[in-house]
Amino acid sequence: MDSVLVLIAAPGSGAITERIVTRLRALGADGIRWLAPGDALEVPTFPRLSEFLAEIRAEPIDFAVVSTENRRKRLLVADMDSTMIHQECIDELGVAAGVGSEIKGITARAMRGELDFDGALRARVALLKGLEERVIQHLLANRITFMPGGKTLIATMKAFGAHTALISGGFRQFTRPVARALGFDEEQANELEIRKGHLTGEVIPPILGSAAKLHGLKRLAAGLGLEMEDTIAVGDGANDVAMLAEAGIGVALHAKPHVQESTLIRINHGDLTALLHLQGYARAEFRDT
Repeated sequence: MDSVLVLIAAPGSGAITERIVTRLRALGADGIRWLAPGDALEVPTFPRLSEFLAEIRAEPIDFAVVSTENRRKRLLVADMDSTMIHQECIDELGVAAGVGSEIKGITARAMRGELDFDGALRARVALLKGLEERVIQHLLANRITFMPGGKTLIATMKAFGAHTALISGGFRQFTRPVARALGFDEEQANELEIRKGHLTGEVIPPILGSAAKLHGLKRLAAGLGLEMEDTIAVGDGANDVAMLAEAGIGVALHAKPHVQESTLIRINHGDLTALLHLQGYARAEFRDT
């Protein structure tokens, strides 16, 4: 099976220099193709690949070896918190409720895989009991910000015929507006129980955790008549690991250490457009809307 090495740096950084290209050629690499001059390129794998990767390990460049077969995926499934947006929504709710430090501590341990996701979610939501519903709209308007490259990722994949879904262990009160703003085809998440304009401290069952994300990936693929090799998934937390492992391309984006250790493809320097380069898209093919 043919494969290519993909090098990806932060957009606009120019970190993939001519020196690096020269070294590639010196080690026997041929057929270099720029995906974004200075920021992303691909080259067929070559005998001295391991030597090259060891040499650039300290550079601000992400790298991955991907198969050229069935490379452009037809289904994207993405996590939301700290993946498509910068924030963890439950942490933002905790700050608004005056229990920020308690909730952030539980969140950090859950995302590192130290706590059971369902129990951690219930414990955090219980601390939000009594918070006014209108706080959610305030956070959406004033606190929630999108990760760079997200709109371009969604618009480009949809333009080339892919289906896109936002699946989160967070809350639909956030995924609905985020999915709409970014252009996702659909979204799935937990639902905060709200009565008389206030959070009750409960989550409407069933709770969607790691198993639900993997199930969602498989359900969507089956519904579209696709195989797992037709899919790409991205996330950053422990509850994303199973989904990333099953997807045709699973990407840990600026992820927690536990997730990086469990995932072959790690993006620590590039933004969400790195997922397009991994699929062989050149910057000239990107769509913004």
